[in-house]
Amino acid sequence: MPAYLSTDASQPSIPLTTVRVAESESWLSEQNRYLQGVARSQNFGKHSGAFFCNYSQEGQLQQVVLTVADDLDPFVIGKAIRQLPKAYYHIDNPDQSVQEMMILAWGFATYDFDRYRKANQKLATLVIDDSDRFRSQLSQVRATVKVRDLINTPADDMGPTELTVEVQDMAEMYGARFRKIVGDDLLTENFPSIHIVGRASHKAPRLLEMEWGNSNDPQLILVGKGVCFDTGGNNMKPAQFMKTMKKDMGGAAHVIGLAQMIMDHQLPVHLRVLIPTVENAVAGNAYRQGDIVTTRSGKSVEIGHTDAEGRVILADALTYAGEHEPAMIIDFATLTGAARVALGPDVPPLFCSDDKLSAEILASGESVHDLLWPMPLYQPYLKYIKPQLADLNNSASIPQGGCITAALFLQQFVPADIPWVHIDTFGWSYGSRTGGIEGGEALGMRAVFDWIKNNY
Repeated sequence: MPAYLSTDASQPSIPLTTVRVAESESWLSEQNRYLQGVARSQNFGKHSGAFFCNYSQEGQLQQVVLTVADDLDPFVIGKAIRQLPKAYYHIDNPDQSVQEMMILAWGFATYDFDRYRKANQKLATLVIDDSDRFRSQLSQVRATVKVRDLINTPADDMGPTELTVEVQDMAEMYGARFRKIVGDDLLTENFPSIHIVGRASHKAPRLLEMEWGNSNDPQLILVGKGVCFDTGGNNMKPAQFMKTMKKDMGGAAHVIGLAQMIMDHQLPVHLRVLIPTVENAVAGNAYRQGDIVTTRSGKSVEIGHTDAEGRVILADALTYAGEHEPAMIIDFATLTGAARVALGPDVPPLFCSDDKLSAEILASGESVHDLLWPMPLYQPYLKYIKPQLADLNNSASIPQGGCITAALFLQQFVPADIPWVHIDTFGWSYGSRTGGIEGGEALGMRAVFDWIKNNY
């Protein structure tokens, strides 16, 4: 259970009255003149996230009133939750949808990565009276916390070796099957593109595989980019771009969190999770610009730039995913800076081989306030990743449209008859979704989960 969510209903708590912005005037008109005066003096009702405290004559806090967004966006009240007086609260609103939103908002906003220090501050705690009724919301909070923790952990403590332990522990917890292919065994098992990128690290490259569920159910394969640290390789990144590269395994973190929610909800799917995980290190045996690797698919890839390593390791993983002939392949990857230039930090682009599927996932994103944006798999741009010496180049010949050319590269390794979704997530927030705290973030995960839950 996240630190500031409690299921101890016996704990005395203060009512937290939530009022939608559009209903604030109506609500105020029903209150006494004292509360009306206090509320208006603090511009209560003008925007979501405003709150005021109601004290007794003895000076005891007896109620907090908080305005929430009309569309129940859980992220816009994050800062307000972190500013509430430290106390235990319960939600004073019978609306189930409001209660669900408040649990999500509380769990997201009160997160603090304190593995290496004490928490920055003590925060208010929300008491939940029925954990079974809010099982889905608590699962989403736990999965989001898992993603953030994995991304925020420094690379020395979350390299390929440690990420292996995380996935293996999860498999044991949920009764899933687990295997790993490590180091030179990748060459024996025909995963050469994973091996070439990660061979320079003292933590050997590997492919992690977790399988769960009934084989008679539709098979869903999740693939996550697991570059645990990205120096850029021999085409080394400048320091200002390298400092957050512990988050380059954000795609792996997302599929771990998504798998956790699927298994929590016991959805009737045959789930397979594939994580190619490496460190893109610099050493005497690091791969070089101009090298050519023949991938598992048989397609050859010329290395136009060693800092475009994520798509190279995903090539083998996506090929392997297709060999299982699943009902669907979904990959998450912190793949391109171009996606951030196009859409900023909070809105990941979604690429999809099926227009109907794309529209449904986008609608799920809007409904759960985990927005994605559609981007085209514009086939004429393939010419920019076609080199003279190999079938493909991992780096486009022009800088424009970088997230599109990267997605087109990945598409070459997915069978055309299998629905495929690619999300170029950022895996990071500058504070707009986390109550003001910068760090790892799940972007697009809950949108995809909502679609899976609704369709399976």
